[in-house]
Amino acid sequence: MEKDNLSSVKHPLILIFTDVDGTLLDHNSYQWDKAEPALALCQSYNIPVIMVSSKTRSELDILRRQTGLTSPFISENGGGIFFPKEWHAKIPPNAVLEGNLWKCSVGTPYRDLVKGLGEIRRELGSKLRGFSDMTPEEISGITGLDRKGSALAAIREFDEPFIMEEGDKTDLEALRRAAEKRGFQISKGGRFYHIHGRNDKGDAVRRIISWHKECQGETFTVALGDSPNDFPMFEQVDQPILIRSKQVFPDFERQMPGLIIMRESGPEGWNTAVTSILEKKVGGISSYV
Repeated sequence: MEKDNLSSVKHPLILIFTDVDGTLLDHNSYQWDKAEPALALCQSYNIPVIMVSSKTRSELDILRRQTGLTSPFISENGGGIFFPKEWHAKIPPNAVLEGNLWKCSVGTPYRDLVKGLGEIRRELGSKLRGFSDMTPEEISGITGLDRKGSALAAIREFDEPFIMEEGDKTDLEALRRAAEKRGFQISKGGRFYHIHGRNDKGDAVRRIISWHKECQGETFTVALGDSPNDFPMFEQVDQPILIRSKQVFPDFERQMPGLIIMRESGPEGWNTAVTSILEKKVGGISSYV
């Protein structure tokens, strides 16, 4: 099938929501080359690929340009929803234009989270270190990002990543309770714990699905992720897909109806999963990939 004819094929509107680190990007190298065939296929069919990440607006805006994506994206565990100026569909009425992006703020302001984490640290006697406590060099040492990438990761608006230092025996449930009584919550990503407001990835995904349905009717929705902070978005979509990682979640796997679990990790698993979904929903594409 020629690429120029792909857009004429009739298929249901599909939205693909994807975690970034350890899913679309390799956990260690941050490369996405093994996902390029499926990304190109989505672009050929005009299927939005919507990044949903704990990464910052600055990081995701650069990444979407590098990968050629023009879709909205969700930053900092659902704290911010951003629509590129070139986005063709309706922009939510509460969006504010900042530079080249329309911004919908959902989460708690960053300064409040930093203050709250400090209070929790003192209350529990914990050795918690957030990004606000770290230099770019320290962030680079933990994440493997270069200095520029670490600086972008530190430009935060709605979410404070943190670690428990060696020897810290803080009870996770006590940590969650201390956050909840301040109106915050704790989630777990691939590398860090995160403190953020009542927002999560699932709430932001639900909002985008609702906006799309208002404009374009029913959609088939897919979400791909590899960590517990992805589980809320899995609950909002028609087809949740768990990308293999070093973590295992037997309880969640049993409780999540229709969950697909990939054998491959990172962008390789992402590519296989997305290609398979599009073959089922669009058809006739296997020779193109």
